[in-house]
Amino acid sequence: MPLIAGLGNIGAEYDGTRHNIGFELADKLARTLSVSFKTGSGPFLIAEGSYKGSNVSIIKPTTLMNLSGRAITSALASTGSRLEECLVCYDDINLPPGKIRLRPSGSAGGHNGIQNIIDRLQTRDFPRLRIGIGDDFSRGRQADYVLNRFSKDQRPRIEEALEASEEAVFTFLRGGIEQAMNRHN
Repeated sequence: MPLIAGLGNIGAEYDGTRHNIGFELADKLARTLSVSFKTGSGPFLIAEGSYKGSNVSIIKPTTLMNLSGRAITSALASTGSRLEECLVCYDDINLPPGKIRLRPSGSAGGHNGIQNIIDRLQTRDFPRLRIGIGDDFSRGRQADYVLNRFSKDQRPRIEEALEASEEAVFTFLRGGIEQAMNRHN
């Protein structure tokens, strides 16, 4: 069963921050599929529904971002999803705001949440959807940048990126990561 994991930090103080773009996408997908999040059987919230006749689970880890691996491994075990069916969606400072990029595997690229997933799974081979948040911060200020909200100028590009990301997720659900990459990269 496909598993879509939107990464972020749980708590009202993190709502709308750059680091929580994965949560925004998860919420958008849940609204589109008319499903609601409930407490999962591990450190995650889960919304279960169907898309084009196939079951799909959407999760939001309840761990801190940097401990996302615990939630992903638990959700994989709980849902019975295979690793290649798990699309991890998250913010990326290495992409300009609003740009998206899909990959079947890769390094963490400096993202601590992804590094924790790699460490817990002991592999870099899992599909991911990176959503660009830009890198407009001074040296040593990365944490402040990702934990702040988008500027008014950036927000329209982010809304477009969320639309594009949702379409990319649906393409992934229909045809896998290669088809999604061919269509949306």
